[in-house]
Amino acid sequence: MHALILNGPNLNLLGMREPELYGDDTLADVEKGLRAAFPEVRFTFAQSNHEGALIDALQDAGSQDINGIVFNPGGYTHTSVALRDAIAAVRVPVVEVHLSNIYAREDFRHRSLLAPVCEGQISGLGVDGYHLALRYLMSR
Repeated sequence: MHALILNGPNLNLLGMREPELYGDDTLADVEKGLRAAFPEVRFTFAQSNHEGALIDALQDAGSQDINGIVFNPGGYTHTSVALRDAIAAVRVPVVEVHLSNIYAREDFRHRSLLAPVCEGQISGLGVDGYHLALRYLMSR
């Protein structure tokens, strides 16, 4: 299996940004943990604070040998029709992941524009959400 682990805005600040919400793990820790837990998976990791770069990564995955995408879109979850359309356009299964429970936070975070075009959504389980999403994609 070849998996794309895609992270959106501000996730480059993991470990420093609001650790009470997002935990102490850095993005490098997340990547290291996934590689250790799933040695049989070939990974591509990407993070961007720019919506267009995330769209490019999704579109590129559709033309590469990517079998599944674990996507933490950050704040774009609630605002980006363009990311929604990119997910709908690619023929690669996507699982939306959030470290914090978006439904236990501010009202504006309760709506995901992306969830309807994703295979599923995991919210509030911290770094374990990435592992669960990948396990699901591997079982398809």
